[in-house]
Amino acid sequence: MADIRHVVVLMLENRSFDSMLGWLYPGDADFAGLTLGEYNAYGGTKYGVWNESTMTPETACIPTPDPGESFTDMNFQLFGAAGRDGDPPTMGGFAENYAGQPPSSDGVPQARDVMHFYTPEQVPVISALARAFGVCDQWHASAPCQTWPNRFFAHTGTARGFVDNKTFPIPFPAPSLFHRLEKADQTWRVYFHDMPHSALLGDVWLYALFHFRFFSQFLADAHAGALPSYSFIEPRYFSDLFLNNIPNDEHPPHNVLYGEQLIADVYNALRSSPCWKNTLLIITYDEHGGCYDHVVPPAAVPPDAHGEHGFAFDAYGVRVPAVIVSPYIPPGSRIRPPPSAGGPTYPFDHTSIIATVRELFLPGDPPLTDRDAHAPSLLSALTLPTPSNDGPVVVTASLSQPEPEAVQDRASARPNGMQASLASAAAVLPVTPPAANAAIPAPATPPAVDYATTATAQASATTRTQLFLGL
Repeated sequence: MADIRHVVVLMLENRSFDSMLGWLYPGDADFAGLTLGEYNAYGGTKYGVWNESTMTPETACIPTPDPGESFTDMNFQLFGAAGRDGDPPTMGGFAENYAGQPPSSDGVPQARDVMHFYTPEQVPVISALARAFGVCDQWHASAPCQTWPNRFFAHTGTARGFVDNKTFPIPFPAPSLFHRLEKADQTWRVYFHDMPHSALLGDVWLYALFHFRFFSQFLADAHAGALPSYSFIEPRYFSDLFLNNIPNDEHPPHNVLYGEQLIADVYNALRSSPCWKNTLLIITYDEHGGCYDHVVPPAAVPPDAHGEHGFAFDAYGVRVPAVIVSPYIPPGSRIRPPPSAGGPTYPFDHTSIIATVRELFLPGDPPLTDRDAHAPSLLSALTLPTPSNDGPVVVTASLSQPEPEAVQDRASARPNGMQASLASAAAVLPVTPPAANAAIPAPATPPAVDYATTATAQASATTRTQLFLGL
């Protein structure tokens, strides 16, 4: 086994595999990318996949406005207007579903925009790392659901039956990977920018004071060679008028180049770190966010007996970008699960993170759920006998500090579903860090709050969260 002592996960927001990496290896039969023959038909028109060749700030924000990402929207995208009753999925409802979204302050949805993809030249950081190390063209979101269900899958192996952000009880009661690591005396940290979604996990509340740090601390820890065994990095979800920052999570219609800069910052910190030779970096996205992908999600093992809206969590969500970085990975790797010795071979999904961390740091520990019990680990991709692939010394994103007007525009925009739900969830966080012997409160549904602007949601979310974390 490769000598991996540090696993780092960066999970971005709401982009499909085809939209970000579908053109990584054009014409390569050994890569499940785009052929340019893919399309959706709607209203008598064929909307094919396409690329806007000029990479302007407007291009970097396609699709604008935000596509639908509810459970209902996603099933429309996969199955068409009939939803799951229209089984099997055809991946033919993206354009129609997007055209049917209501207008917003960002504009009126145009059916073709959700079919857009970026070229490697337009997203050079993630593309360079995919080529220098490895890309997974068989990594699916854990379920055809919004952000919260998929992020909880990454931490706990389940969404406990909930399909949309606003329905979750907080604190989330499922046992987490962080708790397992804590009990095994393995080090871990969550590095974040404004509000970490992972702070909503109930069984980390008693440890939150010691394990949640701002992203700047990640850069310092990497420089000092002081990274924990497991690091989970969350992007900036909100606009910050005080710091003149806009979101770097890539959630449409946020500019993808700010996410590129975040990926570069993470990689460059690791590449120059004393920890580099013993590090595995996983870059992925929580769900596709309504952006087109042509690969039909396969059947999945239900994590448990929980379900909602008649969905048993027996199918994966849409493919999402996934790039795996380590000096143990040969350059140009196409990383896929090894064939199963008996039974079906499942694709990678977010519970593969849990499976990988368990294999490395929690040998002998049982799975968290039936889903991560069947999830393929990523360690099979670390095939070099020594950590000899150092990749590029540095990667760069050609991006300047945002203009104050751009920050103001995003701060004045109505919050997206993720931003609004995070702000509402923050309202149920304690206003002080829980004491070591405190009882965790019973889960409660976050209040329904109508936040007029991203700035108001940001203020609500970050103020309460930083009090809770003692920061």
